Amino acid sequence: MKILVIAPHADDETLGMGGSISSFVAMGHEVIVAVLTGHGSEPHPIWPRSNWDAIREECKAAAKILGVQRLIFEDLPAACLDIIPAYEINNVIVNLIKQIEPNEVYIPFAYDLHKDHGAIAYGVTVALRPYLISAKSVNRVLAYETLSETHLAPPYLVPAFQPNVFINISETLDRKLLAMREYKSQIQPDNFPRSIEGLKALARVRGTHIGVEAAEGFVLIGEYQR
Repeated sequence: MKILVIAPHADDETLGMGGSISSFVAMGHEVIVAVLTGHGSEPHPIWPRSNWDAIREECKAAAKILGVQRLIFEDLPAACLDIIPAYEINNVIVNLIKQIEPNEVYIPFAYDLHKDHGAIAYGVTVALRPYLISAKSVNRVLAYETLSETHLAPPYLVPAFQPNVFINISETLDRKLLAMREYKSQIQPDNFPRSIEGLKALARVRGTHIGVEAAEGFVLIGEYQR
C-alpha cells in the first residue's frame, strides 16, 4: 500500500503520526511524506530562507529514523496561506496526488488553530473528491492531531477533534520520540505541548481508548470501497 502523509510544516508529520508512520513502514507499506510549505518564491515577510535550510535538514534526519521512503518539499509560503489564492494551494495538492497516486492520505485537521493547516486540509478535500478520476487510487483519507495546534480553536465555535480511528504505536513510540528529538529548532520544554513529555502523554491517553500502552488518534474523513 502507498501512504501519503501531507504535512503543512516540517515536524507536523512526526508530531501527528510519527508512530504510525514507523508502524506502516514495518508492515511493508510505502510511506511518502510531503511538506507543503517553506520560504516561498518571494521574500518571506517573517523569516529568512536560512530557517528552512535548517529545519529541512532536521526533517530529513527525522524521516530517516521513521523509515520514510520518500520525502517531498513544496514551497508554499509558511504562515501565509490565508492570503494565498486557494487555487494556488489546490494546484500544488492536485499535482501531488497525480504524481503519487496514493492509496491512503493523512492530512492535518481542518479546524486546527494554524490557518495553514486549514487551508491545506481544504485543498486536499478539493483534490480528493471521490468521484474524480484523479482521486480513484485513494481508498481512505484521515486527519491527524498536532499538539500545539489541534486543540486550541475556540470551543463550541468550530468542531472539536474527536478521533474515531486509533493506531497502536506501543512498539514505535520510542522511534517517534527519537525522530522528534531531531527537530532541535522546534522542540519545546517538557511543560509545553510540542515536547517529548507532551507526545508521551498524548500517546498514553490515546492508548487508553483501545486498551494499549500508546496510540495515535485520527478522524476518518472518507473511506471509498470501489
